[in-house]
Amino acid sequence: MIASVPKAAALCGALLAVAFVPAQGPPKEAGTFRQPDLVELVKLDPTIKLDIRYATKNNFLGRPVYKQARAFLQRPAAEALVRVHQALKAQGFGLLVFDGYRPWRVTKILWDSTPKEKKSFVADPAVGSRHNRGCAVDLTLFDLNTGRAVKMPSEYDEMTERSYPDYACSTPEATRLRDLLIAAMRAEGFTVFQTEWWHFDFKDWKEYAILDLDF
Repeated sequence: MIASVPKAAALCGALLAVAFVPAQGPPKEAGTFRQPDLVELVKLDPTIKLDIRYATKNNFLGRPVYKQARAFLQRPAAEALVRVHQALKAQGFGLLVFDGYRPWRVTKILWDSTPKEKKSFVADPAVGSRHNRGCAVDLTLFDLNTGRAVKMPSEYDEMTERSYPDYACSTPEATRLRDLLIAAMRAEGFTVFQTEWWHFDFKDWKEYAILDLDF
């Protein structure tokens, strides 16, 4: 019995150490932020198409991480996106949305599931994502005549150099359509992400806090 005391003490110490590890959650942020006002995109304009990959198995994880195939943005970003969608109609295109607001916990799942050499394509949960703020959107164009997504230089969430917005070795038509999308989004205050032609951040993203709300 005496010999077992150190083992018991060690085990107790280990359990206490585990018990006092703080639960991981979104990063703490200082400052004053706007009140969140997440708006469902299709309720603003039902002609925007959705292909919410993270609500399906058709993503790089191979499993769903959303319970519902819905897309939200903070109201100013959502209204700007509707203006982009309407402006593109004159050129025969509309917007097909892959993702909008993303809960912080999903950002952590994506980060933890991505190999080290590919982490430039995903947000670090330690600092949060602009998706977590409701001010980032992943999207492409669809052809109004066919209803189908257009051919871009890469697939959505493809972690290669073909995904870069300045990739120069694609077909002329794919390059034209990518650049058309980027120009239309920039006109309404969105900036394309440096490694993903489909990812756009709204100009006011710093004014919103990181959220971890389910939908």
